[in-house]
Amino acid sequence: MAHAENEVTINRPASEVYAFLADGLNNPKWRSGVQSIALKEGVAGETGAVYSQTLTGPKGRPLQGDYRVTDAQPGRLLGFQVVAGPARPVGSYALTESGDGTRVHFSLDLKLPILMRVLDSLVTKTMESEVAQLHKLKEVLEAR
Repeated sequence: MAHAENEVTINRPASEVYAFLADGLNNPKWRSGVQSIALKEGVAGETGAVYSQTLTGPKGRPLQGDYRVTDAQPGRLLGFQVVAGPARPVGSYALTESGDGTRVHFSLDLKLPILMRVLDSLVTKTMESEVAQLHKLKEVLEAR
């Protein structure tokens, strides 16, 4: 299984961090690979919401990366499952109050089919670059 995780402390309350993350329309503000995103169905930030997302794929080509919110616990946890595209990881943002700020733990997991396991290191590297973008989330939220 491919796995990546990262953690950062953001000098903002958990409720504010959660609200920003739960609204997928904010993704382009901190995730560099998001070309476009729209709420496709459901209510933003609630379990079952689906976002249609176009990402920058290999060689700059557009790639679908639609996702569904699978767990929405305001101020605590936001879980999701990618439902379109070649890789469909499961991910979560776990939030914990930490002094005057919020510790955000971002993890991604992907179970690769047997025939794709030769790509494990490439997939893991891509996932690691995705979770590394938490530093940008911190910059964006603390600049508000």
